[in-house]
Amino acid sequence: MNQPVFDKQDQLDKIGAGLLNGESIIAVYDGLGVGTGFIGLTNLRVIVQDNSFVGKKTALTSIPYSKIQSVSYVSDKSVFGKFASTSTIAVQVSGTTYEVQFRGNEKAAHAHNIVLWNIMR
Repeated sequence: MNQPVFDKQDQLDKIGAGLLNGESIIAVYDGLGVGTGFIGLTNLRVIVQDNSFVGKKTALTSIPYSKIQSVSYVSDKSVFGKFASTSTIAVQVSGTTYEVQFRGNEKAAHAHNIVLWNIMR
């Protein structure tokens, strides 16, 4: 079995603590900006940490791949179009869009491809 890719050990540990039987972690990436703490990708679902609740409350939202309607990859290219300083993926579920912004484009592209692969099979 492949080892998960991750940015921060504590985020990996949070995802690992809530795994279901037969579930394995693919990647856990730290998010940028206000609201999203990180995104976890397993073989069964997407898990988003949402820090935007009133009173400094945090939620871990689980989204089964079967409920995802679409996934988007948005890149903020430089003036010269050579690199992306930030990239975002957006996951659409029943009228709600969950966005996670990443530094650079490699992690966002990887997360997008994992979600896309899982919703297309």
